[in-house]
Amino acid sequence: MVILVNSWMGIQAQSIPFLKLSRIKCGADRTEAYFSVLKGKNIGLVSNPTSRVGSVHLVDTLVHSGMKVMKIFAPEHGFRGEGEAGATINNGLDPVTGIPVISLYGKHKKPTPADLGRLDLVVFDIQDVGVRFYTYISTLHFVMEACAAEGKPLLLLDRPNPNGFYIDGPILDTAFRSFVGMHPVPVVYGLTIGEYAKMINGEGWLQNGLKCNLTVIGCEGYDHGTQYILPVKPSPNLPNQVSVYLYPSLCFFEGSVISIGRGTEFPFQVFGHPDLTGKFSFTPESKEGISLHPLYEKRLCYGSDLRQEGMKTFTEKQGIILDWVVDAWSALGKRNDFFTDYFDTLAGTSQLRLQIQQGLSPEQIRLGWEPGLRKYQKMREKYFLYD
Repeated sequence: MVILVNSWMGIQAQSIPFLKLSRIKCGADRTEAYFSVLKGKNIGLVSNPTSRVGSVHLVDTLVHSGMKVMKIFAPEHGFRGEGEAGATINNGLDPVTGIPVISLYGKHKKPTPADLGRLDLVVFDIQDVGVRFYTYISTLHFVMEACAAEGKPLLLLDRPNPNGFYIDGPILDTAFRSFVGMHPVPVVYGLTIGEYAKMINGEGWLQNGLKCNLTVIGCEGYDHGTQYILPVKPSPNLPNQVSVYLYPSLCFFEGSVISIGRGTEFPFQVFGHPDLTGKFSFTPESKEGISLHPLYEKRLCYGSDLRQEGMKTFTEKQGIILDWVVDAWSALGKRNDFFTDYFDTLAGTSQLRLQIQQGLSPEQIRLGWEPGLRKYQKMREKYFLYD
């Protein structure tokens, strides 16, 4: 099996054998396709540390090329990556360019008419990981809605989806709609963020039937059968490619009493609890930019290290691995406080929790997903930019 190296962390990750390797050019790298559109315009930029042209941040590239970037809009974790998960991101000035930065996280999730007033268009460039509860697609929704309401065009610079080769998980019940799940899609939805933007428009998910004036600058050399190794970590708690692949399965633990390794060097690659048993253990500690459950800070947790065996299981199953949640639930004695209310929010349904509590096996639970996934598969194909 080929070993690939993440340039941003130097951490090795196994290649996925059923995916091909290709030289990929992201939308932002294709400056010849959009610089002429931006020239002379007042630009708003929705971006974060993943917004790069080569090794240079997109805002720096635009400013150095004479473009008029008037405002920067920052999602969760901030514009240059200064915020931990769920932390309030304050408005301010970019220390490098001096451009005003407006937070789109917390109470101010959607740009206001005043935010967009002097802008001619908005550019969106953020690396997504293809998982419904990762909040960048929710930010995308609100930006599209604001642009549509104010008649501002949106230029989206597309990036490959590292989990774009499969779809899996329960379809969100809109009764559980939240910022970690806004649309009736599965947990893993198999579209790039550009394709997802087309789906938001096409399915009429914007408020009051609005349609965003959307242009997508696509990638070159990518399709949904291509493995994409992220050049920059997408957020503080996804520090390498293994965490990106295991995130759809392990994030369910965020709605439970189980730790997924926040406060260690390997978040979303392990799970554990002080009352579990096993040879593997870890002790979460507070770190700058990293949030963790206060109950587990500096407490020894026992559990499972998934960095090798978990990746092997993921490669074999090519989907979400429910066994880890089901096994942990049983190992802790099926206790009443195992699940928190947030579990249903993440799952987008109460059914998954109830099925686990009723003793259904992962295989039985997955059978219930199939009708929804088949219906979604037909819908998503309408929005493909890449075969």
